[in-house]
Amino acid sequence: MTDAQSFTSGVALRYASALFELAKDENALDAVESDVEAFGKMLDESEDLRRLAVSPLYSKSDQVEALDAIFAKAETGKLTANFFKVVAENRRLFAARDIVRAFQSLMSAHRGEMLAEVTSAEPLSEDNETRLREILAGETGRAIKLSTKVDPSLIGGLVVKVGSRMIDTSLRTRLNSLKTAMKEVG
Repeated sequence: MTDAQSFTSGVALRYASALFELAKDENALDAVESDVEAFGKMLDESEDLRRLAVSPLYSKSDQVEALDAIFAKAETGKLTANFFKVVAENRRLFAARDIVRAFQSLMSAHRGEMLAEVTSAEPLSEDNETRLREILAGETGRAIKLSTKVDPSLIGGLVVKVGSRMIDTSLRTRLNSLKTAMKEVG
């Protein structure tokens, strides 16, 4: 892990922990979790929002103003909206996606679940999600909460991360392995 990744992970965990404690004190864990997941989905789906979060070209007031408009339109709860505006004021919005992931992990641990991050080439059906959850629960012995993401560049298959374990059954990885093996032979 590079120093930058380590720094971002540390920042994300500290902020996520602070939000978790605030939500717990306010007895609003479920509402905040819903808002945080919605914000994470917005980050995944909007290139403009991701650029706003990571680009140093935007001032903190630009970021706060944009977040204010986004959260008002999305009807995000006050605690979550204020929290991410503070993150922006502290010039840490670049870690927003990692904060969302860390918060999801804290919530899963709070419920005794394990978070599994699943990336697929196309969206998973409900049946596939249920089956995958059952298989992972059988392997880990714990309830599983899925966090899904679509990446068409995988071509097919899945990349599943559960705890520190990663399982990559994507067609892209298999083709790359085959390509490497062919180079070694030739």
